[in-house]
Amino acid sequence: MPSRIYLDWNATTPLRAEARSAMLAAYELIGNPSSVHAEGREARRLVEDARATLAAAVGALPRNVVFTSAGTEANALALSPGLRGPSGRPVERLLVSAIEHASVLAGGRFPADEIGQIRVTRSGVIDLDHLKAMLSDGPPALVSIMAANNETGALQPVAEAAAIVHEARGLLHVDAIQTLGKIHFDIKAMGADLATFSAHKISGPKGVGALVVAEGVAGLEPVLRGGGQELNRRAGTENVAGIAGFGAAVRIALQALPEDAERMATLRDRLEAGIRRVAGAIVFSNDVERLPNTVLFTAPGLKAETAVIGFDLEGVAVSSGSACSSGKVQPSHVLSAMGYDAAVAQGAVRLSLGWSTGPDDINRALEAWRKLGNTLLKG
Repeated sequence: MPSRIYLDWNATTPLRAEARSAMLAAYELIGNPSSVHAEGREARRLVEDARATLAAAVGALPRNVVFTSAGTEANALALSPGLRGPSGRPVERLLVSAIEHASVLAGGRFPADEIGQIRVTRSGVIDLDHLKAMLSDGPPALVSIMAANNETGALQPVAEAAAIVHEARGLLHVDAIQTLGKIHFDIKAMGADLATFSAHKISGPKGVGALVVAEGVAGLEPVLRGGGQELNRRAGTENVAGIAGFGAAVRIALQALPEDAERMATLRDRLEAGIRRVAGAIVFSNDVERLPNTVLFTAPGLKAETAVIGFDLEGVAVSSGSACSSGKVQPSHVLSAMGYDAAVAQGAVRLSLGWSTGPDDINRALEAWRKLGNTLLKG
């Protein structure tokens, strides 16, 4: 039986050898990173090395990197009423785009009646005019926009949004979890006040995330209280091995970024061309700038659950969108926000590529798709 093909990298990624080695070495340490003796200092060094690595990768200062248990926790920590920027006035409400990850749509610690949604275009890009209108009516807001959508891959106009938000004396949080290792992200260049990341999206371990805070942002209140870990921003003994693996994954991903991005974009374009050979196939957000590795598509009459199972039976792992829905195949809220009807939203299938994806993987995926096209869509 041929080996399986993994095309669900936006959900999670295989662990890099470098990350695994860093974790195994960390597991040999016995010290608590908060202890002052030699064993504790050795563990602390691994945590701080990873902190410095991530900070350098995204244009931040190490003291402004907070390690968490996952991207979801990092988002919950970021979405905090009372955050203050240079104006000194705290944000009092939250505005999120309609295509955000579930952990952002949940609103963090903001009351439900203080949360508003920003429209997106048919192409899956935030409507900046609607953002302006929402900011003009009400107190200062924290705005949360993902840098790249996890389903369509559409890149969002983060820098433009930042200028609009700051003019309205608000703050901007960017869920940048899908960008790290795929495109360049710099918190200063983007104008973001807070940004979140996750290790397992860049071939680091599952269960480690990070919130990066820009200089001048104050008022961040911890979700977890207790000890003074993470500069009093997140209590709890640090996951030393996981954080070490995160740092190693960041280093190798950044080194390989230009070459990997170009190669994945070429493979993505070839994949899309093959998908379109089925009559009526639609590739979403293909008219805007996207991540180099992501394809979200459907075809008339296609049901996502049946298609995912069909690909799986052919040895190809794909998904119907976000992996954070308890394993259920559900209509895409992203496509609904983009204005597509339920029949289309229920049929979307996502293929996402990574650093080990090669031409043979694309051939296998297209072969599976041709079979599905001749059976699922017949008639």
